Amino acid sequence: MAFVPGRSTRRELCRDVRQVKAVFGRYASTVTRYLPFQPLAWARIVLWMTLFMPLAAHAENWTEFRGPTGQGHSREHGLPLTWSETENVNWKVPIPGKGWSSPVILGDQLWLTTAMDEGRSLRAICLNRETGRIEHNVEVFQLADPGPVHQKNSHASPTPILEGDRIYLHFGSHGTACITRSGQIVWKTQELKYYHRHGPGGSPVVYGDLLIVSCDGYDIQFVVALDKRTGKIRWKSPRKGYQAYTTPLTVQVQGRDQLISPGALRAVSYDPLTGRELWWIRYGDGYSNVPRPICGHGLVFICSGFEQAVLLAVRPDGQGDVTDTHVAWSLKRGVPLTPSPLLVGDELYLVSDNGIASCLDAKTGKTHWQQRIGGNHSASPIYADGRIYYLNEEGESVVIEPAREFKKLATNQLDGHTLASMAVSGKAIFIRSASHVYRLENLQNQTPSRGNPGE
Repeated sequence: MAFVPGRSTRRELCRDVRQVKAVFGRYASTVTRYLPFQPLAWARIVLWMTLFMPLAAHAENWTEFRGPTGQGHSREHGLPLTWSETENVNWKVPIPGKGWSSPVILGDQLWLTTAMDEGRSLRAICLNRETGRIEHNVEVFQLADPGPVHQKNSHASPTPILEGDRIYLHFGSHGTACITRSGQIVWKTQELKYYHRHGPGGSPVVYGDLLIVSCDGYDIQFVVALDKRTGKIRWKSPRKGYQAYTTPLTVQVQGRDQLISPGALRAVSYDPLTGRELWWIRYGDGYSNVPRPICGHGLVFICSGFEQAVLLAVRPDGQGDVTDTHVAWSLKRGVPLTPSPLLVGDELYLVSDNGIASCLDAKTGKTHWQQRIGGNHSASPIYADGRIYYLNEEGESVVIEPAREFKKLATNQLDGHTLASMAVSGKAIFIRSASHVYRLENLQNQTPSRGNPGE
């Protein structure tokens, strides 16, 4: 069964001059100078630049929640194993307001969101990836009354998406918007109304010319696709359930794209072009889901949420209700309520909210090991440079070797609370705390870019 992550935006990078500028920075003029006159030569120019430009320009982009594949993987090498407030910190920058969106990176820009004035001012902030300098601080929405929010949440928790010259921002029912890399608002809408109860959570995804969001409120629930050029609704698929805070994942199964969107009580696979339900799986009273699904080995791995926490390994080639026919295996012990799973090779790695890490055989569900790694966990783990990085809410990270036996490589500590997931670009790891963003990298024989700008 052919089974790969869904439609990538990589092809689009070669069709849009704005994306060339985003990726190649100061080298973009070489491309754009020739593009209007010699379009057939453009691919050769890009190839030449890719092969011969300086190494710094090869930094991998981390453009959405959980990175370029949406599954927490990075191809980068040379990342730091250890760090602290005084070790391997290239820069540390204070961020105004409160927000738990994860950093996203494209070219020389790092974007995140924040809420100021007790949630009334919802903003997008851009840092220079190299220096940490704040380049843009854009107010996107001004609210009269943002409403309640859970003590662990914020009014700026969904992670933005970066694509070429566009930044797509979602603040739940507070509003959804598109701005440019220079901070100009292209469109914004507050048409998606539902009651979060605990504040906004799930992040959007891009599929072709659509921006898709799961909107599972305490009152009403639906999945919606907006035209990413205008913000207008292209399709809207109501569903019954309860509150949830998940981010969908697009996958391709037997040549057909699917959008996997867990919600309360059940997870649904949609046709991403039309919103038509393809199949669904029920999981009892599970609700308030947060983990993003992942895929591999012909399976989609789905967490059911609170009350009835279970992890389901589902074959995604069915139709209609597949609850009794397409579950390959399930797990009820050590299932995360907030962090997303991580698939590395044949092994599936989990960390529960109370800090129990597990390694399972992804094909069978057999447990290889379980180990308490400490702390409370909200951030999703990442796999990069041949290692797995966990980050707990207390600023502590645990680095392990991906293997069928538990092997800890390092424990690192930063100040402050850390609920956002890590990002990776170049040879650096980016971590957002309650008050700062860090750029962490191996600094042996190197000088930090600008120390601690803004402090």
